Amino acid sequence: MATETTLAAQEDVPRVPHSNGAIKENGKRRKLHGRAFYESIGSPKLVLAPMVEQSEFAWRLLSRSFLPVSQQKSLLAYTPMFHSKMFGEKSNYRDTHFQPLKSTVPSPIDDYHLSQLADSDRHLDGNPAFDRPLTVQFCSNDPDDFLRAAQHVAPFCDAVDLNLGCPQGIAKRGKYGAFLQEDWSLIASMIRKLHDELDVPVTAKMRVLETPEKTLAYAKTLLDAGASIITVHGRRREQKGHNTGLADWKMIRHLRENLPRDAVIFANGNILQHEDIAACLEATGADGVMSAEGNLYDPTIFAAPPPIGQEGREYWRGRDGKGGYRMDAVMRRYMDIIHQYALGQELPNRKPLWMPSDPEDVPEQENGKTEEDEEGPPKKKRKQMSKSEKKKEKTSNPNLTAMQAHLFHLLRPLVAEHHKVRDALARSRTGDIDAFENVLALVEKAVKEGIEKYEQEHANNTAAEPSPQPATSALAEPLDPYESSLATVARCKRPYWVCQPYVRPLPKEAIEKGSMTVSKKEKKRLEIEAEQAVKKGDDEVRDAGLQPGGRVEERVLVDGEEEQKEIVEEPRDGLVCG
Repeated sequence: MATETTLAAQEDVPRVPHSNGAIKENGKRRKLHGRAFYESIGSPKLVLAPMVEQSEFAWRLLSRSFLPVSQQKSLLAYTPMFHSKMFGEKSNYRDTHFQPLKSTVPSPIDDYHLSQLADSDRHLDGNPAFDRPLTVQFCSNDPDDFLRAAQHVAPFCDAVDLNLGCPQGIAKRGKYGAFLQEDWSLIASMIRKLHDELDVPVTAKMRVLETPEKTLAYAKTLLDAGASIITVHGRRREQKGHNTGLADWKMIRHLRENLPRDAVIFANGNILQHEDIAACLEATGADGVMSAEGNLYDPTIFAAPPPIGQEGREYWRGRDGKGGYRMDAVMRRYMDIIHQYALGQELPNRKPLWMPSDPEDVPEQENGKTEEDEEGPPKKKRKQMSKSEKKKEKTSNPNLTAMQAHLFHLLRPLVAEHHKVRDALARSRTGDIDAFENVLALVEKAVKEGIEKYEQEHANNTAAEPSPQPATSALAEPLDPYESSLATVARCKRPYWVCQPYVRPLPKEAIEKGSMTVSKKEKKRLEIEAEQAVKKGDDEVRDAGLQPGGRVEERVLVDGEEEQKEIVEEPRDGLVCG
């Protein structure tokens, strides 16, 4: 980046209004707020979550690419979470995390010069041509730090978000994220500071608290302080790792029903497949739905499946009607984005993706070979070559440093079947694009093998096969999604070569498998909660004039005669893990 203009020096620079989050009124700029701001960016219902080092430009562009061109700006995307103090004070931290301009242009916080820039001077993050609408997220615990950092990105985004949801240990040590939720006055002061002084709106992402009443009061605090949008993650702070469990959509519905109608709410949690987005909107009443982990494992999650018969080469649909985007197709798109945008080079000359209907080709030399399979120069020469590649490993481009983690998420089912792909990916180093191209060649080969085997196994079945159902007896009850993840796994499971979500075991299942243990204190708390729940249920039964444990009956008329009918409680809504 060019030499920075100090914040103090900006006060004397003429300001040119942004088009983001603002309108002109009588020749003056007025910042939009709340629903007016939300409508100004297209009222997006699809939201790509902020994820630490995982929602960088290349991944945002990949996620948008599966939507029709006319709908790509209907996806609101968030940057990864940035640390406000470091972002505001350290130019090298900014340059390695957020790249809105080419290095030859003026300071990114100088609006006057920014308005004179040609489109060719704009780089990646926040580029109006392909990276908007965009919200930049920060973690912070100081109003001045938060504002200072936000002023650097305001010209390149539509809003700035305060992270109040991170539950990790580093957030606890640094006192930010979800570990600020006991200090409502500090949170309010940070939001109010930006609402009053920043050129673009401020938003906030929170987690639910212990009770609906406390959660509602918390949400009102954020909105009253000036947050234009609140994103509500339907899990509590302690729900992470093996204890993730299900997000509580009913808690988000409670907020929707008790907050003003002009308050904009995004729902977050339990989004594993595209169909879950509509289900979440219906269940919560939220304005938009945010996906985090679901998107990491399947970046196509925001796109509707193509109509039957229009799958093309990228989408695979089985004889049971279930399908998804092929992993080789998605990885190809991702690699092409890396070549074009992160590396600024010509795209590789690629053959069309293989399909079973293609004529057989003359066997070619295999490109996707591991080190054990290759016939190449002696190891001594390889070591000499590896020294010249060390510079590639030191790259700090955020689009390159995230590649390996993204591909392990994307290819998770495939690498479990094809260990050569796993090993090649594990050996790939940041900036070594040839190594990742080698992984792509191996993935294409694995996908081809999987589809060929599937076609051979179903060669004699000319009619479409019914969707397989889990084995159940007539007396079996539906699986409670709060007690078992088996139904969710059955619903989401696809062949290993198709993008699909990762279904986490529920906490109860994790404990049974021994992957999670419960402390004595937590065990005691759970026992008390269980006893209280039973007591509450018994009290409600007594209030109705019945005996605890007895059946609930009603009397109905059948052909004019009175008959007893047992009422069976309906199972709870089938929420999904995520």
